[in-house]
Amino acid sequence: MRLKMVPENTSFDFFGISKLSIGLSTALIIASLVAFFTMGLNFGIDFRGGSMIMVETPEAVPVGDYRKILGDLDIGDVSVTAISDPAAALKGEVKNIALIRIEQMDDDPAIQNDLIIKVKDTLTAQYPDIVYLQTDSVGAKVSGELVQAGILAVVLAVGAVLFYIWLRFEWQFSVGAVAALVHDVTLTIGVFAVTQIEFNLTIIAAILTIVGYSLNDTVVVFDRVRENLRRYKQMDLKEVLNLSINETLSRTVMTSVTTLIALLALYFLGGDVIRGFTFAMIWGIVVGTYSSVFVASVILLRLGVKRDWDKTDNGAAGTQFADIDA
Repeated sequence: MRLKMVPENTSFDFFGISKLSIGLSTALIIASLVAFFTMGLNFGIDFRGGSMIMVETPEAVPVGDYRKILGDLDIGDVSVTAISDPAAALKGEVKNIALIRIEQMDDDPAIQNDLIIKVKDTLTAQYPDIVYLQTDSVGAKVSGELVQAGILAVVLAVGAVLFYIWLRFEWQFSVGAVAALVHDVTLTIGVFAVTQIEFNLTIIAAILTIVGYSLNDTVVVFDRVRENLRRYKQMDLKEVLNLSINETLSRTVMTSVTTLIALLALYFLGGDVIRGFTFAMIWGIVVGTYSSVFVASVILLRLGVKRDWDKTDNGAAGTQFADIDA
């Protein structure tokens, strides 16, 4: 007997709560924008500039001790975070790792390098057995360029999606797909503003991955919509959309659940280093699945779809660009 998360034949009315879903999405987008402009993002050194030192000691060292030692050096803003490794803890191999972040003191790389040497000498004098696992530095100029590159990457990705969906389907489909992507990206940025989880380059990578995942889910639904538009030429568009979503529901749920299982394992067992990335991915999978059904399809219903029934090629009667392959 096969495990089925969704019955084979479902007939849920996804548009019966369309006003509620659009209202909820609008409220969440507004809340995300308010959180972003009032609370801001907790940018990592990738975007702020500064240095990061990852250290390991044989014995556990309280975070407060690190802060006290480094605070006496007068080197500006210093933050210390204990890094946990659940996988190592399960094996009985507890590691005492801490991540030290130091703000950018000067644009001169030589001055920042001297500061790192000063920090390492001070820590080595206090803890002779300390091991430096990783040292990274990003200048203020480079961090500014990374911010611009990150924003440009997201904008170009969304623009490419708009163009691709427009060619493959119709402009109404592309508007729905892009609205869903903007919805997902905005809510992801909003949740990072509220939680103040560090926002760095890995989060940009997660956002671009979310864009791809959400698009894939949306295109699967839209492909079925196009097929059903050809098959049921007299059926109301709302009924066609409902039918298409129900027919792809099993695939949508199965893909999302199996992906979430892998991401949850990474979140709880992968350690603090990739926790921000996996959190962004988990959130993105949830909102991406939601937006494919309750945002993209609802917008497509509101805009309507052109039905060219007078075309001689009946196989392409559903949409304007139905014969364009992926």
